Amino acid sequence: MEYVLALELAGYALGALGASLVFFEFFQMPSYVEYSTEYNDYSVDISPKDADEYSWAGRVGAFLLAVAFAIQFLVALLG
Repeated sequence: MEYVLALELAGYALGALGASLVFFEFFQMPSYVEYSTEYNDYSVDISPKDADEYSWAGRVGAFLLAVAFAIQFLVALLG
């Protein structure tokens, strides 16, 4: 039963880390938005080849959240 608790805590830790990375993703400026300090204005220049909608932080965070939910499901079955 001790390994089930350790697995549950590991799932919580992965979920917290993944949620933090996804939270960080929401506050990043997209690569196709530029800020001009001279005019105090934002400009949008979208090229389909250059536009990155998501960063690796968000992708890894979403994956860690999925793994955390899978671990929690496994813990529910074992415990």
